[in-house]
Amino acid sequence: MATSTMPLTPEDLLPSKGSAGKTEELEEDTEEEEDELDETLAERLWGLTEMFPERLRSAAGATFDVSFSVAQKMYRFSRAALWIGTTSFMILVLPVVFETEKLQMEQQQQLQQRQILLGPNTGLSGGMSSALPSLSGKI
Repeated sequence: MATSTMPLTPEDLLPSKGSAGKTEELEEDTEEEEDELDETLAERLWGLTEMFPERLRSAAGATFDVSFSVAQKMYRFSRAALWIGTTSFMILVLPVVFETEKLQMEQQQQLQQRQILLGPNTGLSGGMSSALPSLSGKI
């Protein structure tokens, strides 16, 4: 317990002579890791741009700017076109579809009523004309 209360001297902090090689390797490893951690990916990429000529860098930047601008305009146009197309479909086409479906349902109900009133064969043959006997030659 007496050693923990006494302050350490610089000699106590230094490693012993036998482990000096190992600590130097550890110090080099930690220095490399610190160097790697100091530089971010963005900084590395920015540093790599220096190996290209200024003309190429400016052309690449201009190309990126134009591409980004075109992509934004295409996105805005497609959004507007989708809105116009969807609302036009809802206003112009859906009422026609609903009315057609309503008409088909009414025809189906009339056909079922005829089948119930006049028998099962009348619905297929087209209605009441087949249910009445023919009057050929009696007039």
